[in-house]
Amino acid sequence: MEDVTNAAILILNFLFVPGLTYGCQLALGALGVTLVYGILRFSNFAHGETMSFGAMICILVMWWLQSLGVSIAPLPTVLLALPVGIAATVLACLLMDRWVYRFYRRQKSPPVTLLVASIGLMFLLHGGIRFAIGPDDRVVGDGARFIFNAREFRHATGLSEGLAFKTSQGITIVVTVLLVAALFWFLNRTRAGKSMRAFSDNEDLALLSGINPDRVVMITWVLTGILATIAGTLYGLDKSYKPFVFLQLLLPIFAAAIVGGLGNPLGAIAGGFVIAFSEVSITFAYRKFVAYLVPESWEPEGLLQLLSTDYKFAVSFVILVLVLLIRPTGIFRGKVI
Repeated sequence: MEDVTNAAILILNFLFVPGLTYGCQLALGALGVTLVYGILRFSNFAHGETMSFGAMICILVMWWLQSLGVSIAPLPTVLLALPVGIAATVLACLLMDRWVYRFYRRQKSPPVTLLVASIGLMFLLHGGIRFAIGPDDRVVGDGARFIFNAREFRHATGLSEGLAFKTSQGITIVVTVLLVAALFWFLNRTRAGKSMRAFSDNEDLALLSGINPDRVVMITWVLTGILATIAGTLYGLDKSYKPFVFLQLLLPIFAAAIVGGLGNPLGAIAGGFVIAFSEVSITFAYRKFVAYLVPESWEPEGLLQLLSTDYKFAVSFVILVLVLLIRPTGIFRGKVI
């Protein structure tokens, strides 16, 4: 019985908790993508770099606060920098819309034109971010690293396997739950949210009803900036911040949005967890887990790992292709705000 418990703790520690945390980060990123697609009708390829930009601003402000001796230990100081990062990212989103997207929108350009424009902005942002903060890994977290660590868990339970729960993981899960709840309340209960949903459902009818399209677009970019900053900062807090990673992160974020149903917020959340748990479970080494459950003479020699962690983004790509071939609308029907 103890071996079964140890096997369960092993899965919980190295698969479930990391998958849940990563799923929260992907869900927030996919929500930003799906809002832009649902309202503005184009795929924003600059969203990954928008996340990176927001996280960069938070890190720069965090360094400034740390230089002044400001801290909120045991919580990470970067949380104090979030309001500044959100404000800067929202401003950047609004400026990108005013200087780039609005021109094509008024010209009634096809969505592919806006998509190509977003790719150009993606590379422009990426270069600017690397110039500003450099290409190296940056440690975001300070304060208490663990809510409880593996040694404390083993000492309390007497088990061989320990369960660790990082502060960054706890913050990510709590913030995601609160932010998603606030977003759905806004979309379903407020006048502005209902205007966005009406605009997404039927733009012409919404205009005839007196809805201001410029206001809807502005609110969309404000929400996108908030989601991008928080998602990017939480990802950097849980792992580490490196500008190049956010280019790679764009694939699982889009995969999450499309798997769930592009344009559907509920689908973005579901897709985030599908992609996250798929990546973590397929790249997890099951040797120790199986060893707990089988006789010692049957213990496997290999890692029992389907794919190396170097190929975890390939999992997102395969799932994305399969969904596009089998169910293009995703788990939930897309294009519904």
